[in-house]
Amino acid sequence: MSNAQPLERAVGDNNAATPARQQRSAEVLKVSTRSRPSAVAGAIAGVMRENGSAEVQSIGAGATNQAIKAVAIARAYLSEEGIDIVCIPSFIDVSIDNEERTAIRLLIERR
Repeated sequence: MSNAQPLERAVGDNNAATPARQQRSAEVLKVSTRSRPSAVAGAIAGVMRENGSAEVQSIGAGATNQAIKAVAIARAYLSEEGIDIVCIPSFIDVSIDNEERTAIRLLIERR
């Protein structure tokens, strides 16, 4: 997933070196098949504490599986602090290497 736009920040992947940027009101976290769900969950929890919302994007079944697991783990992390979150899934078109792909977008907000 190199040269991806608007996918902004890879989490839980030791090979990822994309700088973080804010988009809209939620920070965008990019998840790959190799992302560790606990690392992504920590990133989601941190962004939720800081901004109140986060956006997770994934392309493909493996990456989406890791993203969903990360949301569940983040929900457990945040519930210990009295923060309840919801996840709103949708599709989003992204351009990767000048090729259009459809990604899963998970918007995470406080309940």
